[in-house]
Amino acid sequence: MILNIKTDDYEVKYLAERVFFKSIDLVGGLDRLAKYRNLTWLPSLARAAFVIVLKEEFLKTEDEIAKFVGISKSTVRQILRADPNLALYKIEHIDELSEEEKKQLRVHTAGGIAKLAYKYVKAGEDSQTVMEYCRQISQEAVAQCDAPWAYLVLKNIKGLHYPITEPKVLEERIGHLEIKGIKASEIVKHLHYPIKNPAQLLKEIKEYLQMKGIE
Repeated sequence: MILNIKTDDYEVKYLAERVFFKSIDLVGGLDRLAKYRNLTWLPSLARAAFVIVLKEEFLKTEDEIAKFVGISKSTVRQILRADPNLALYKIEHIDELSEEEKKQLRVHTAGGIAKLAYKYVKAGEDSQTVMEYCRQISQEAVAQCDAPWAYLVLKNIKGLHYPITEPKVLEERIGHLEIKGIKASEIVKHLHYPIKNPAQLLKEIKEYLQMKGIE
């Protein structure tokens, strides 16, 4: 039977990715994972991120989550019951663990880390790696656009949550602006949604202006 999740799968994927990257931050980054040769349980972190997001954000049952992620119901249950504090402790003392204990890290520890990462992400504390990347991309996008209007757009969308799935959200923030002689309230109606980040928004606006023959 095909799982019928009554929400946009993109929303699930987007939030799960944010939780996944925050999880990597919490365990010390990829360099630390590589040092301890634990890259083999990165898939466990990814699955745990989906499990936590589906349960906490979309209120899915264990059966629904198991079908969506492609894992057993018992694995889902282990992830959901994981202790975040114990997971962090094990990561911090990984050198002291036996080989057998290290093998057991995957499901339970990944679940605990993902739980903690989800709380941070929901509190607005995304992965610094991801945030820095977005900042760099936004700066590059501004440099490639006409700085005055691009700067005003970024200023007015500060604090906006992504992804943006409909024009209404942007109309409320930048609808009063005029970009190259065109009202922003009109421009946002013709952009491609969902918009994942500020850089994509600037790119969409620039491409719409170019389509209208405005450079």
